[in-house]
Amino acid sequence: MKKVLLLMFLSVALAACSGKSLKLEITNPSSLDKNNEMVETCPDMIREKLALAQNEKFIILDEAGKQVVYQLVTKGTETIQSVIFPVSVKAEGKVIYTIKKGKPETFVSKVFGRQVPERKDDFAWENDRISFRMYGPALAKENPSNGVDIWLKNTEELVVDQFYRDELEKGLSYHVDHGKGLDCYKVGHTLGAGGISPYVDNKLWVGNHYDSYKILDNGPLRITFELTYDSIPVADKKIKQTVQISLDAYSQLNKAEVSCEGDFDTIQLAGGIFLHKVLGDIKTDIESGYIAYAENAISDAGLASGRDYIAVVLPGMTNVVQDETHLLALAGYKKGDKLTYYFGAGWNKWGFETDDAWFKYVSDYATSLKDPLKVNILEGK
Repeated sequence: MKKVLLLMFLSVALAACSGKSLKLEITNPSSLDKNNEMVETCPDMIREKLALAQNEKFIILDEAGKQVVYQLVTKGTETIQSVIFPVSVKAEGKVIYTIKKGKPETFVSKVFGRQVPERKDDFAWENDRISFRMYGPALAKENPSNGVDIWLKNTEELVVDQFYRDELEKGLSYHVDHGKGLDCYKVGHTLGAGGISPYVDNKLWVGNHYDSYKILDNGPLRITFELTYDSIPVADKKIKQTVQISLDAYSQLNKAEVSCEGDFDTIQLAGGIFLHKVLGDIKTDIESGYIAYAENAISDAGLASGRDYIAVVLPGMTNVVQDETHLLALAGYKKGDKLTYYFGAGWNKWGFETDDAWFKYVSDYATSLKDPLKVNILEGK
């Protein structure tokens, strides 16, 4: 489970830093190991305490003195808002990372995303674990939705551009596994693998294609983008919905922040999983806040392609609804607020040998959201 953690800096500890290095003590109070989980710190504080000139660089080192990749996060602005880097800590353990002046090594990006105008305005994104796409305006006449499609893959390589290029230029369909994965998941006019829509009058109101997009950050550790849906029909009204999605390296699940505008004060939103005709295995836990699904993956050539896995983690979940097409996690939404939830997928050919392994991953992820790492600043030297 990989989450962003805002560092709590104590003024006394900051005053003790000498300006030559910063040491971060990161403690894991939980009974779960934290592997490659993102933490976040302030770039201005780093520059001030290390006395960095305008163009001077810094490096982050683990306890073995090995450089750690980091990302300067802008959130779509011209200013660096934060610095993120991955941390691994054993259950009930602690580690120390050091920040100091230096030339960063070159690291290969583990995330990527873009709009794909050559394929009907798909917005596709991925990390080293899994790939996704959502549908754009050029697909409007064909059966669009605000559902999430998944591309299963069994490589750390970034495959989005290759899959599209092979399909469009070489005739190698990404619906068939050519060695690195495939798209065998069917979405149609549904929420697919974790989309979100209003749930009003005991009915799910699935939207259409996104109307606009904006990329806020794009690697090497996190991609963040916004999709805006101008008019989702809800009964006799229309609702505008904006979803900001972030995917970190090493994670199977995206983080999504949802905001809605329209003629309402409160409304129910549903994060959903599309249930195909041959029903798979379902696991839900309202108290923990998740729904999870496992099913057979079948290529367009009719070949068995293992098991694909999907999940929605929704803190504050109030109910679970299952009908003929969807498994839904419900939560209340108040206009002007943001609803945060997590969605994603996996494959038994890349990290999850059994359904139970997937269900445990999702359960641990939901638990970990409630039990974050603790970070403290130690003296520099």
